[in-house]
Amino acid sequence: MPIATPLTTLLGIQHPILLAPMDVLAGSRLVTAVSRAGGFGILGGGYGEGAWLEQETAKLAGLSVPFGIGFITWSLAKRPELLDIALAAKPSAIMLSFGDPAPFVPRIKSAGASLICQVQDQAMAQQALDAGADVLIAQGTEAGGHGASRTTIDLVPAIVDLAAGRVPVVAAGGIADGRGLAAMMMLGASGVLLGTRFYASQEADGADEAKRRICAADSGSTVRGIVFDLSRNNIWPAPFTGRCLVNDHARRWIGREVELMQNVASVAADYAAAKAAGNFDVAAVIAGEAVGLIHDIPPAAEIVERIATEAEQHLAGRRNSIVSAA
Repeated sequence: MPIATPLTTLLGIQHPILLAPMDVLAGSRLVTAVSRAGGFGILGGGYGEGAWLEQETAKLAGLSVPFGIGFITWSLAKRPELLDIALAAKPSAIMLSFGDPAPFVPRIKSAGASLICQVQDQAMAQQALDAGADVLIAQGTEAGGHGASRTTIDLVPAIVDLAAGRVPVVAAGGIADGRGLAAMMMLGASGVLLGTRFYASQEADGADEAKRRICAADSGSTVRGIVFDLSRNNIWPAPFTGRCLVNDHARRWIGREVELMQNVASVAADYAAAKAAGNFDVAAVIAGEAVGLIHDIPPAAEIVERIATEAEQHLAGRRNSIVSAA
């Protein structure tokens, strides 16, 4: 039986499972697969590559199930015209992360789309609420890619309390199975946003070797820091740092970030060449701490169904145990 929450009602979806808008990786194929399975696919608008965005939104034309499009907010501010391309695709929601959403809210709301804001602390959450967010995503430090320092299990109930029922809160960071969804719902969340678990899916636009490395990784095989950003010469604003799988490049430079900055030109050139060649001993596989829970690369629809079914079984078991105890 599907799990109904304020999030599923708002977005018109069957399962409270959202695809994280992973830059480039969450393309139209993955978005379509997740949404058709009853979840909510969110296209990875990322830093804002106009040609790619036009190409991928065109593939979503006529999609009969709800979907969204996500952006890095501070990057979108440099190319605000990209929001017009996104809204022309008639998404059910726009997701903004890492920056003040307020400048974009009038255009989003006038287009009839909901606003999803990803936050990493209460101050960011309050800013998003004041701007008119319809959904808050509480992203813990366990998440892959960029984030901050608060843990998911600490942050989710704090944001739930702050929201006080005004908008649904979604949990993100370190979640890859039905146990995680059930646990986050017990903390008051209305659903989960998953990145790494969907990276290791058949429809994700990532390299097969990167997906294999996610499946082979153990818990504790990721690291959060600035080596990854320094190496590609793409510095993010504080307090955001990047999490990825530990590889030879990370081992070489962790603790030597100042030296890396002093040699950034040569390191960045080597890093770009490694990325182009698919050499993941140097290039980063962006993944979160959920890697220890991921051991296969199934179709995205199977991931959605598996997580939803497992979560329902856990929640039903808890309800039954409460009834028995009574």
